[in-house]
Amino acid sequence: MMERWRPFAHLQVAREKYTDSSKYKGGKQAGQRQKAIAPSDDQPGEEDDEAYGDRSELIEDREYDTVASSAMHVTKQILNVQHVVIIQPFIKWGPRKSPTKPELLLQEAEALVRSLPRWNIELSMKVPVETLDKRQLFGSGKLEELKSIIQARQESGTPLTCVFISKGTLTYGQKQTLEQVFRLPVMDRYSVVVQILRLHAVSMEAKLQVALAELPYIWSQVKDQEGTSKGSGRIFLSDAQRQMLQLRERKLRNELDTIRSHRELLRNRRRQKNFPVVAVVGYTNAGKTSLIKALTEEQSLQPRDQLFATLDVTAHAGLLPCKLEVLYMDTVGFMADIPTGLIECFVATLEDAMLADVIVHVQDMAHENCAQQREHVERTLSKLMVRNGERTFSPERIINVGNKIDLVPDPESLTMKCIDGEQRLYLISSQTLVGVHELLLEVERRVLRVTGRQRIVIRVPMGGQEMAWLYKNAAVTESAADPNNAERLLVSVVITEAKLQQFRHLFIRNRG
Repeated sequence: MMERWRPFAHLQVAREKYTDSSKYKGGKQAGQRQKAIAPSDDQPGEEDDEAYGDRSELIEDREYDTVASSAMHVTKQILNVQHVVIIQPFIKWGPRKSPTKPELLLQEAEALVRSLPRWNIELSMKVPVETLDKRQLFGSGKLEELKSIIQARQESGTPLTCVFISKGTLTYGQKQTLEQVFRLPVMDRYSVVVQILRLHAVSMEAKLQVALAELPYIWSQVKDQEGTSKGSGRIFLSDAQRQMLQLRERKLRNELDTIRSHRELLRNRRRQKNFPVVAVVGYTNAGKTSLIKALTEEQSLQPRDQLFATLDVTAHAGLLPCKLEVLYMDTVGFMADIPTGLIECFVATLEDAMLADVIVHVQDMAHENCAQQREHVERTLSKLMVRNGERTFSPERIINVGNKIDLVPDPESLTMKCIDGEQRLYLISSQTLVGVHELLLEVERRVLRVTGRQRIVIRVPMGGQEMAWLYKNAAVTESAADPNNAERLLVSVVITEAKLQQFRHLFIRNRG
């Protein structure tokens, strides 16, 4: 096995394409999880079949797959057995030292590998370094030590198939040096996360976003044949391969722009129907989908204990205690040490969160690194909002939720916990439903305040048009006979100021 290893040996290939659109015509799968107000809104119609066929050609492209496999070591055969060595480098001191303990960094790296079925961790270790910028990453002595450990493991146990260096992105020089020393393919966090995203991408939109997310990495590994550097790479592509990548990027961006326009259309429809939107955001595997299931009682939702389990934003209808119907948006999770270029490919998906009336930020209270995870999500969302000119990440719109308190040894110690001494942290368990009702009341309070709705009691004639109008245009909480007039009803409603003025114009002023 050692003798057969040749890094990037099969990069130059003949151009060959094939299309199997029967596998990918369904971008509809994501909609199966969605309990939508208007089920037809998010479903592509028959006229979209040609578009989905064209998009599937971008997913099924053998020439591209060969280039991607060479540059990233990602493969279509995701479910093949892999035997992995994990090395977590960490800076010992200085301004670039991570606030997160090396043990927790290693745990997250292990969780990434476990997210891939049949990927087995044979060996994992954390290694101190002075800087992450050295060509060989590690010092000469440490590199020789790691080489000996890996070789000994190769000879005594299961043959290893790759080394995962848990660093956001390795330069081509670092990767080449390490592969020559270890005699094994080397992957970084970018390429491992892409492999996970490929596995979990179900809808056509998610597949296209993942495909676009791969290209910045590939270009970073490529050096222009004429000497103009595209990055720090030394991979040489033929002119045909270069043109293929450029054309692929243009097509992917065009297709995603089309999908983005469709999302804007759906948002406009929701605005017309006047549904408040509550986005649920958080670090990957914080329990966002589980919380939405608890808030909506939607039994069809099946949360998974995996990183990046949700790649598509899906809308789920729920009722607030005041009987007002809202849409909860489930979103893709965040993770630290993931290059910005990878996250930016999901900006179109995250727009639904950035434009929501209220944002519920879910945090895993059972995780030792909870505080750093929260800060990472807030920083990332703030950057995305500023870059896209959206509303600010203001406290008024945010509800902080501490999830998984059933897994905390002493949940009582968290009872009075606050964030930055200002915002309350609502402690809940999506599994046992502890604290969920109190959270629902807070969601209701924020939604009413942010959307300008008010609770009032309106006296209407028994059996008149007013009652039917209120059921259609407001949230009717309850109705009862007027004790002072048997021909009247007292109707408790939640209504916007605009709709209230419309009601007065139709039924009160005209009556006078």
